[in-house]
Amino acid sequence: MRCWFAVIAVAVLAACKTGDAVKCEQACRNYATLVHGAETESKIEAAPEADRDALRKKLSAEFARDLEYGIDKCVTQCVSANNAEQNGCLIEAKTAVAARNCVK
Repeated sequence: MRCWFAVIAVAVLAACKTGDAVKCEQACRNYATLVHGAETESKIEAAPEADRDALRKKLSAEFARDLEYGIDKCVTQCVSANNAEQNGCLIEAKTAVAARNCVK
């Protein structure tokens, strides 16, 4: 009986289509980097010139920490969604606007 259950479980798992985790990670990282870059540049430009370098370093460190904290969740959701077309769009995006358009 256990043998049949194992065979059925393997067959069901094999039938489930899942996305490419490597491409999902690339898509998640590219989207986050582009959108964050666009958002932080406006904050940096609004800061006094003398404070910009320090602010840039601070925001960059916060982004790196937040990205590593949230990347696994993004990849998991992406793999579950199995949307190769959207992943390709996100990987190829060169601007925040283009990246945002991929997820609309």
